[in-house]
Amino acid sequence: MLRIDVLAFSAEQVCRLTGLSLRQLRYWDHTEFFSPEHGSDYGYGAFSRIYTFRDVVGLYTIAILRKKFAFSLQKLRTVGRYLNKHHDTPWSSLTLFVAGREIVFRDPNDPDAYVSTLKPGQRVLPIEMEKVAHHVEAKARRFQTRRRSQIGKIERQRFVVHNSPVLAGTRIPTAAVWNLHAAKYNVEAILREYPRLTPDDVRAAIAYERKRQRAKAG
Repeated sequence: MLRIDVLAFSAEQVCRLTGLSLRQLRYWDHTEFFSPEHGSDYGYGAFSRIYTFRDVVGLYTIAILRKKFAFSLQKLRTVGRYLNKHHDTPWSSLTLFVAGREIVFRDPNDPDAYVSTLKPGQRVLPIEMEKVAHHVEAKARRFQTRRRSQIGKIERQRFVVHNSPVLAGTRIPTAAVWNLHAAKYNVEAILREYPRLTPDDVRAAIAYERKRQRAKAG
């Protein structure tokens, strides 16, 4: 099972994860070869292109086929269409194969059926999307490493938990910490529920939410 807090990635983060360039991402988006799931909704700026984890896995797969096997963009368009068609299909059901200069797809609904015809005895190199997803997940976890300057800080980000106040560097809302505090959880008990937090985080969240509660009451 994939366990990752980071669900939205900027174009810059995607470049670091996939090895692709910003120029490639922009060109692919402009030519409708591969557009981020939320790329058309937010105008311009640092977050004008917001990629989901599934987007990143798809791009990483395309990067492998582009760099390792030197497939043309025209050939890779079929990969984009395949991934888009099966967007809601579990990774464990998706596998594509490299057979010479061809990319072959297995039908997720019929494991014995292929989109492209294989010649008898032809060797293929499988690319299992579940393994690719786990590899990307491991790389993405680096974004979960918190800086010392983030400890005990509250922040809001447009694409994190619907812009709710969270502990900096996490997706943990201050309201979640407050609810535990209101339920008589002490600091140690709250930390058992949220191991990524520190005592300073817990105290900061409680102080922040207490101030908000007073402002609402006033």
